[in-house]
Amino acid sequence: MELVVDLSRLQFAVTALYHFLFVPLTIGLSLLLALMESVYVMTGKVIWRQMTKFWGVLFGINFAMGVATGITMEFQFGTNWAYYSHYVGDIFGVPLAIEGMMAFFLEATFIGLFFFGWNKLSKLGHLFATWMLAVGTNLSALWILIANAWMQNPVGAAFNPESMRMELTSLYDVFFNPVAQSKFVHTVSAAYVTGAMFVMSISAFYLLNRNYRDIAKRSMTIAVSFGLASALSVVVLGDESGYTMTENQKMKIAAIEAMWETEPAPAGFTLVGIPSLKDQVTRYEIRIPWVLGIIATRSLHTQIPGIKDLVVHAKQRIQNGIEAYKALQILKKTPRGSSIYLKSLADFQQHQRDLGYGLLLKRYLSDITKADETHIAQAANSTIPNVPVLFWSFRIMVGLGFFFIAFFGYAFYLSARRQLEQHRWFLRVALWSLPLPWIAMELGWIVAEYGRQPWAIEGILPTFLGVSSSSLGQVTTSLVGFIIFYTTLLIVDIFLMLRYVKLGPEIVDKESF
Repeated sequence: MELVVDLSRLQFAVTALYHFLFVPLTIGLSLLLALMESVYVMTGKVIWRQMTKFWGVLFGINFAMGVATGITMEFQFGTNWAYYSHYVGDIFGVPLAIEGMMAFFLEATFIGLFFFGWNKLSKLGHLFATWMLAVGTNLSALWILIANAWMQNPVGAAFNPESMRMELTSLYDVFFNPVAQSKFVHTVSAAYVTGAMFVMSISAFYLLNRNYRDIAKRSMTIAVSFGLASALSVVVLGDESGYTMTENQKMKIAAIEAMWETEPAPAGFTLVGIPSLKDQVTRYEIRIPWVLGIIATRSLHTQIPGIKDLVVHAKQRIQNGIEAYKALQILKKTPRGSSIYLKSLADFQQHQRDLGYGLLLKRYLSDITKADETHIAQAANSTIPNVPVLFWSFRIMVGLGFFFIAFFGYAFYLSARRQLEQHRWFLRVALWSLPLPWIAMELGWIVAEYGRQPWAIEGILPTFLGVSSSSLGQVTTSLVGFIIFYTTLLIVDIFLMLRYVKLGPEIVDKESF
């Protein structure tokens, strides 16, 4: 069973990380296309039309690959995570359905108009279609991130002891989840950085080879300003994400900082160190006093609990969860309205907030009412995620974020002085920096998703309980199949991208669309 859970997690992680190779570029390029075409409509200069069509072809290739990888990923909720879908489908399915019916269809419709409407629509009509394409792309991201944010902070829902499932209580709370708001703006800003870096890198390639200089310089000019604003936004909005995380995912923030012991407020920030999950210490750490407390709590007096204290707190919640589970078992067997039923219902309501913590014990014994101190300690310790992975993933991601600010800041300086083309060393840096935004975004998802473990739904449903009753062979076969299929798609995507980059903007502009 443990191996099936691990392989199911690995399969979803692989497909999600592959899918997210395409998503940020789609989001980032969509807005850049709208900006480029706006300049074309305002100035009437044909070169801006050429630019829009050229970058639009690369956008279209990437969009098609994103759709192909995204559809199969969503099917996994039914194939690999059937109990998860049963348990929380009433809530989780709503934003996914809206994304499919509204945002995706909106996006797909205007993509068709973008590619085939150049000679059929007026300038303003086509510009409107391009802007709506950008809106649809961002709306797709919004609904997906609302669904994901609910997994991090499950608001607007409650467990129904009669249906034995989570049920929606407030659509408003789900849509306006504070985690969703901060996650959306942070993720989309990071995608804008990806789009800007992509344009910068391809344009640098042209300038280094002295090809398509006019288009490359103009593309760089618009990408520089867009990228700088986006890179600054990522850092500022990332701080907001950290603040919301401190409010509802205290173990994740403690694991990211490898903070084993609770410190007096305000807590210091560990710049670097070597955390050990086995010994529960961080060796050779370099700390900056007060920084973590100020950033994470925005105060000098609010304390951030350490991992060890959070484990002690988890033990108490597990004991409360056992009481909720006991009451739930009585409710299932007792006629409604009886005195025993009403007493058990009151007991359940008193402890239902911690039912998910009690379910952590299912990993160690089938009847959790028979759990002893050893079982409770095991379950409590399972709430500690992989600290070294989170610690270093977060620091590399943040380091890249500050690199992007420096990169686009210096590029903006060179652009303002019209010296981008003269600094060939910087063009080489721009070219070789192409993969860095993807690395940063993938690490961000590792921090967000790996840091939530052992929960599929934070505090409600342990990950190991959400899997389907698939066999080891079935999961292994599908995992291998997905890796082969997705790798093939990635190779095709890179091949097509390189082909059209080599063909250049002038060839693309002569295409029939």
